[in-house]
Amino acid sequence: MKVICGKKALVTGAASGVGRSIALALARDGADLFLLDIDEENLASVVEEARNLGVEVIGRRCDVADADQITESVNALMKAWGRLEILVNNAGILYYGKTEKMTDEQWDRLLAVNLRAPIRFIRQLLPLLRDQPEAHILNVCSLAGLVPKRKMAAYQTSKFALVGLSESLRAEYSPGGLGVTALCPGLVDTNLVDAARERNWLTSKLNPPAFMRALPDLVAARAVKTIRRNQGLVVITPYARFLWFLHRLSPRILDTWYHLRDQRKNR
Repeated sequence: MKVICGKKALVTGAASGVGRSIALALARDGADLFLLDIDEENLASVVEEARNLGVEVIGRRCDVADADQITESVNALMKAWGRLEILVNNAGILYYGKTEKMTDEQWDRLLAVNLRAPIRFIRQLLPLLRDQPEAHILNVCSLAGLVPKRKMAAYQTSKFALVGLSESLRAEYSPGGLGVTALCPGLVDTNLVDAARERNWLTSKLNPPAFMRALPDLVAARAVKTIRRNQGLVVITPYARFLWFLHRLSPRILDTWYHLRDQRKNR
């Protein structure tokens, strides 16, 4: 997709963080936007900011954990535009803590937002995307979809599955002109952790140093470049690429590291 100007794009989780940055990056390149988020106040601010860039923008409240709201949003998009070239599945939530402490409701909510929502958007919009001369699905996954980390079992379940979904869709549809990307940033400076803390989903300390975290605008710039180049799997930041390489080189390295950490704590 060499030309983004004039394309129609849907972005979920667009009110803040990576979703906001990707939406504005696409707007700067001339794409019209259909933006979804559960946070109406911040979404309205992003809608206004994007409109000031001279593109058409539609903002709509949508709890992506609710299948009916997804269908209603897709129907609204169809009524407004009747076409779509770019789908960005970005909305996500985090639980960080001991896995045995998670409730059924927490598991269900996290998987509904992080995994079932992208599946539903893709299934409902796939015919529309395939009707276009060129189109792209960008799934915002995570380094957590490639490299294991403790106390993130539910989050990693959703992200590993989203990477697998992206790679399978790419194998099936990319030869026909539909690009699919699994975008896997490492830690990013967003409100993901703060939001988990507010809903009491952060039951262990999580405060990574600044050198491990990327800015949302950096991720957004890479996302747009990825759409242009139709890349399949993209890992962002040197630190994230190092961990990914290390895990591919020998999964036992990280496994041993976790064991050694536990042994030191138990002394």
